[in-house]
Amino acid sequence: MDIGLTTLNEDDIAKHLPSAQSLVTQCVVLEASKGKSNTALAGTRRRFVSTVSTAGARSSRKVELGKTLAAVNNDDRMLSPIQHGILYKTRRAITVALAVADLFARQTGLDALKQRNASSTLEGDKAERFRGLIEASSYVAAFSAAAYLKQMVESGGEPPTDMSPPDWNFDTPLDGLKTLVAGLESAVEDAPDDASLLARVRSFSDETLQDLLTRKNRFAGLGEFENTHLRLDSDGFELNGFDVAPGGKTKPLVMTFKKPNEIIGNHIAKYQAMKLAKMLMAYDFDRQMNPFVEMGGFLFTFIGDGAPGTGKTILIQMIAGIVYDYCQVAGYGFTYENFGVDQISSYQGKSGQNCKQFITNVLNTRTIGFGTVDDIDQVAAKRSDDRASAGQQEVTAVLMESFAGASTVVRGNCSFGMFSNYPENVDDALRQRAGARWLVDGPQTRDDYIDIFVLLAGKNHKIDLGKHKLFDAQIIEKAVSAAYEDYSKPQEDGLEEVYDYFMDKHGKFKTMADIGTYLHLIKKAEPRFTGRAIKNITDAIKMRAMDIDLPDEWFEKPENFMHKSYDEKSAMIAELRNPFTIEMVMQEINRYADSEFRYTDKSDNAAVEDIIRRERQREKAVKIIGEMKADGRWGA
Repeated sequence: MDIGLTTLNEDDIAKHLPSAQSLVTQCVVLEASKGKSNTALAGTRRRFVSTVSTAGARSSRKVELGKTLAAVNNDDRMLSPIQHGILYKTRRAITVALAVADLFARQTGLDALKQRNASSTLEGDKAERFRGLIEASSYVAAFSAAAYLKQMVESGGEPPTDMSPPDWNFDTPLDGLKTLVAGLESAVEDAPDDASLLARVRSFSDETLQDLLTRKNRFAGLGEFENTHLRLDSDGFELNGFDVAPGGKTKPLVMTFKKPNEIIGNHIAKYQAMKLAKMLMAYDFDRQMNPFVEMGGFLFTFIGDGAPGTGKTILIQMIAGIVYDYCQVAGYGFTYENFGVDQISSYQGKSGQNCKQFITNVLNTRTIGFGTVDDIDQVAAKRSDDRASAGQQEVTAVLMESFAGASTVVRGNCSFGMFSNYPENVDDALRQRAGARWLVDGPQTRDDYIDIFVLLAGKNHKIDLGKHKLFDAQIIEKAVSAAYEDYSKPQEDGLEEVYDYFMDKHGKFKTMADIGTYLHLIKKAEPRFTGRAIKNITDAIKMRAMDIDLPDEWFEKPENFMHKSYDEKSAMIAELRNPFTIEMVMQEINRYADSEFRYTDKSDNAAVEDIIRRERQREKAVKIIGEMKADGRWGA
């Protein structure tokens, strides 16, 4: 079970069914006049709008949600499946909300005050507290119902812009829910079809939640509910206090997971991915913090780059699979989401909203999260790119603010990975917000290619293996050690020149001053090597200092590590920590700086190729023009 989880009981929900049924069938509300007649014009669903101002006047209105939904299709008296689904989910939202209100009453002592008030009228401070808790209970019920509708009603249409929140009455939970139903009826009565109906219900729930959040400070006694984590397993509905408006309905993760032994090559990326999965599981739900964040070494964002077909997708599948398996053992919720090109909208602001929702879902502090942005060069644009769409620019802005903005808080329950075949096309500022760089270059050596061919070929053959120790080159500790050793010296030509220059002038690296001098020389050769790059390098060094392989036994049973207290986890991790060395420092500097020079070289090479292509086109055009002039066709 989740830490701090409260599961709603179906019996507690079912007892509110009669009240919910009466609200969606027919109820009467008192609300401010909108200038519309209560009677529709004959043969239409439109109402007469008076030219006389009635602002401030209140009048009663009969609300019949079922009839209003049926009127969406005038030619059919029966509810369509979508209309029936909305009516049923609204009734279900009311029953769930009333059950949540009962839970709130038990948490705050409101139920005891109700019993005392029934026997004798409360007076003084108790009467005032009773009234305040009743209103707070009504607020909680309205928020829960709106959250339920948002999570259960899915819509792919564009949201309407004429939504308005209900005219609230928080006297009792039933009054609060009655006004919510009245607001919902007003929102759907102008829907021309079922598709628009879904969009309007979803938009209404969004608008209602935002309106309720602005009113939260007006109610006393909500503190008990702030840290409540509720779940209704039968519906997949979750509510986490009032931290953020809940997102979409929780769906089971469907993915083809990969095991580490199914990935050939990419040794450093694979090794750090396996470490990241274990780091995420150190998160403490009570403290809402991860020891690795405080000690250093936690990887909040990273970018993986490599040529097409080198294994970026299966690396995502491997990380998600490992974390999912650990979460199953611990009983934690796991959130995986990918943000792709299909979420870029032609409507202004919608792409940014989609991206913000993606970030919010993964950041959920009540689950372990892993978010990916695959092909980020297509999803997020350079700010200087005039050909990029407004939606791509919105996504770039949201990702930059979310990954390292003024309001960014890293708690250690989630990580974001960006992947690209062409990272040089990603905005420099966004790319530098990636705390780690993973070169996903696939199989490289002769042994790698033998191993990957044998793995993919399967066993339906009798061909002899030959002189080769199968998968010996993939032993992770051995492969990673060799891969890190390669970065004792730079791999890219541009950085190698800087390294050789330093070695000629100063000799071997011995002190912090030597390291600072080397970093300054890199900055002079590559202007994009900024202070943020130094931070990313030091974070990577701290990660190497925390280069500890948490024992597999810690993750076999939840009580071995994952369910221990925050202080116990910190102590267990601290015992394994080692100081970093100057060799580690140089390897991480060269690894990070290599990526910057690699991106620059790719970008420059692409520009050169473009210039060459244009010059060839120009020469060809000059030749054809000359031939046309010789034939007398140029002036024709």
